[in-house]
Amino acid sequence: MKHARRFIIEGVVQGVCYRASTQQKAQALSLTGWVRNLPDGRVEAFAEGDMDALDAFEGWLWEGPEGASVTQVDVKPAAPESGSAFEVRQ
Repeated sequence: MKHARRFIIEGVVQGVCYRASTQQKAQALSLTGWVRNLPDGRVEAFAEGDMDALDAFEGWLWEGPEGASVTQVDVKPAAPESGSAFEVRQ
């Protein structure tokens, strides 16, 4: 059974390859979904997959790539979208 979560990540998360690194981590965990920058400097991500992979992904979001400084990760359950890949959105 697939589960899904929506994440809003705050801190220094734009201009540090956060989206590309998030995509790589999601793919390594076999998650589908997407990640995008928000106009206010935050990043939004949606991921779906099994619970263990989502938990690992959530933990990684707090770290992010080198250069990122995450101050908050808000998490909300979401309905699965049945995607087939994890993409970077504009």
